[in-house]
Amino acid sequence: MILIDTCPMVAFFDKDDRHHGLCIGILKDIREPLVTTWPVLTECFYLLNFSWEAQSAALDFVLNGVVFIVPSSIESLADAKKMMKKYQDFPMDFADATLVSAANDLLIDHITTFDKKHFGTYRLRNKRSFEILP
Repeated sequence: MILIDTCPMVAFFDKDDRHHGLCIGILKDIREPLVTTWPVLTECFYLLNFSWEAQSAALDFVLNGVVFIVPSSIESLADAKKMMKKYQDFPMDFADATLVSAANDLLIDHITTFDKKHFGTYRLRNKRSFEILP
């Protein structure tokens, strides 16, 4: 499984995004299941609010099983809060915290993101760092 962050999802559906072509290529080459969280999907829809068609395509991404949504639990939200406190000087936003929590729960260490600064710093429970795509 590979986690997917907000920006690659937005770029995939926004033809005017400077990373659009790159994201098309990356997502076509990925053969593993893509996983994200509700806060990431919410950010994606917010950033795509300029176009009903782009939002519809993003929702189809989920409805057609291209990307799976990890449900939040009380434990995962508590874990996200702990991480946000740990990285408060950085800072870590809620969507990022839910991705790291999901990575810990599902033992995922690969993520598709353009946020190399943050995801290059965050550490998983086993002290490993993320493998960032691209």
